[in-house]
Amino acid sequence: MEKLIDLLRESKYCVVLTGAGVSTFSGIPDFRGSGGLYSNFDADKIFSFDYFVKNPSYFYSVSKDFIYNLDEREPGLPHKVIAKMESMGLVKSIITQNIDMLHQKAGSKNVIEIHGSPKMHTCRKCGMKYPFEKIAALVNEEPKAPRCDLCGGIIKPDIIFYGEMLEQETIEAAINEASKADLFLTLGTSLVVQPAASLPFYCINNGGKLVIVNNMDTPMDGYAELRFNDIEDFCNNVEKSLFND
Repeated sequence: MEKLIDLLRESKYCVVLTGAGVSTFSGIPDFRGSGGLYSNFDADKIFSFDYFVKNPSYFYSVSKDFIYNLDEREPGLPHKVIAKMESMGLVKSIITQNIDMLHQKAGSKNVIEIHGSPKMHTCRKCGMKYPFEKIAALVNEEPKAPRCDLCGGIIKPDIIFYGEMLEQETIEAAINEASKADLFLTLGTSLVVQPAASLPFYCINNGGKLVIVNNMDTPMDGYAELRFNDIEDFCNNVEKSLFND
């Protein structure tokens, strides 16, 4: 931990990558862990673009209780610690695989959401945009696919589903941040889903250092300068060491 604090203090450009493990602190189950969402639902269907096109109401009925109640969720310890580090200038940007908008809710400013976000929804027929709050109200009233007020088309969240192309501009922004990083800190991600899994290499290949915080092994563990298992312990130690000076 002392070495980590030294790395954070010496870093000129620290970038953080977060995965589902940080959101478990807000009561949101992760996807692949024990008791995760994928143990309750069919992962091949819920975020499949092809299946959404065939049966859009399936997504809304299943995701009602973990996406369309996000306005009730509060940022957890990791979100707050990362936001504080950003406000102190210790973290330059946050790249997240999460779609829960909790980094912004915690106060983080420079957040790159590589898998999109339900903050906005788009009619697949005419392109009309709808905010999360309006769609959440409709889905919570009746968990079926909402339709556009203008043309009656099916509305889809601006989340990148399996089978959809990622936003090139977003990916380029994430790669650019990782390439500039002299310290790349990953929290709560298994580093198996691309393109996030490749981002640490952009830092390492430019001479930067990698720190991994995750309760399961990752394919990148052998490249890490430091490796921690417990996110809560990690955040508490960072808080104690950096915020109480």
